[in-house]
Amino acid sequence: MHHTQDVEVDPRSRTVRRAGAEVRLSRKEHQLLVALISRPGEVVTREELMREVWGAEFWTSTKTIDVHLGWLRRKLGDDPRRPTLITTLRGRGLRFEIEPPVRAVTVSPRRAARVAS
Repeated sequence: MHHTQDVEVDPRSRTVRRAGAEVRLSRKEHQLLVALISRPGEVVTREELMREVWGAEFWTSTKTIDVHLGWLRRKLGDDPRRPTLITTLRGRGLRFEIEPPVRAVTVSPRRAARVAS
């Protein structure tokens, strides 16, 4: 059993829950999730994912990861523009976050002046 943030995954029964609600995944989506959530906070490279999830030793593109990741994020309710569960680290790989990332808030100088007064 893997539990990180509000996601619970049981690899044996292939069940997934987010905030207590069951999430239905395809076999590959489930395998991708297990590959990531089993190493929370660690960067998992695309090469590792291609080997572990797809059993591939040779590939010309890892686009299939992007497609399955999109489906997985959607089913988990993780906004692909501002993900809090699975983040992409360009040129490095993917990471299942232990805690939601803290986002910097940009405030315009005009707004900052209003808040300060």
